[in-house]
Formats: sequence, C-alpha cells, structure tokens
Amino acid sequence: MPAFHFNRLLNNLQNSPLPQPVREFTPPSSSLSNKSTSDESEENQLSIIDERKQRRMISNRESARRSRMRKQKHLDELWTQVVRLRNENSNLIDRLKHESECHDRVLQENARLKEEASDLRQMLTDLQIGSPYTATVLKDLEEVPCNTAHLSAESSNQSVTSS
Repeated sequence: MPAFHFNRLLNNLQNSPLPQPVREFTPPSSSLSNKSTSDESEENQLSIIDERKQRRMISNRESARRSRMRKQKHLDELWTQVVRLRNENSNLIDRLKHESECHDRVLQENARLKEEASDLRQMLTDLQIGSPYTATVLKDLEEVPCNTAHLSAESSNQSVTSS
C-alpha cells in the first residue's frame, strides 16, 4: 500500500469518532448509584448558586461604580455652583460699595446745598435791613419755596441711573 493511502487512512481514523463502549442500563436500585446522582445534582446546584453569586457581585460592583460616578458628578456641580455664587457675591459687594459711595456723595452735596441756601437767605436778610428796595425783592423770594424734596429726588434718580 502506498504511503499516501496509508496516511489518508490514518487521518480518517484519527478524525472519526471512536465508538463508545455500550453500557447497560440498570435501574437505580443500588444506593451507590443514588449517591452519585445526588452528588452530581448537588454539584450542579452549587455551581448554579456560585454563578448567581458571581453575577450578583459583578452587578453590585457596577452599581456601586455608577453610584460613585453620580456622586462625583453631583460634587463637581456643587463646586461649580460655589464658585459661581462666590463670584456673584463679590460682584454684589462691589456694587453695594459703589452705591454706598454715591449715596454718601449725594448726602454731602445735599448738606452743602442746604448750607449754601441758608447762607444766601442770610445774605438777603442782611441786604433787606440795609436797603428799602430789597424788601419787595426779599418778599418775592420768600414766596418761592426751597424744594429740598426735589433735590433729594434728583439725587436718588442720579444714583439709580449710575447703577
């Protein structure tokens, strides 16, 4: 037989399944066969339980990882909010300082104008005493009201428009 045919025959024998020995079926009458069957069943149950535990452990780890990610994201958002609110607070404090300075300037200007109005009235009174013609002029000026409320309203409008 040529070597080529011999190699092909060997390959066919190696690749073909070998016939299994025939086992006779015996009903489970002996306690030995019951034990082996119950042992196999317990092993199957244990492997199923282990597999479930493994899947549950993996699921729990994944859930914990997602929870940590959500917590980190929330913490990052809170820090962003803290930075934004601190900036806003700083801006509001600056605006308050500016408005307070404007208010102080308006009050000083108002006090200066009141003093000036008082000085002018005093000068008119002094002139009235010295001249007979100034009496009618002084009387006309006294009838003109000094509207300090108007000055106060103007100063308020000025501070509002400056902001």
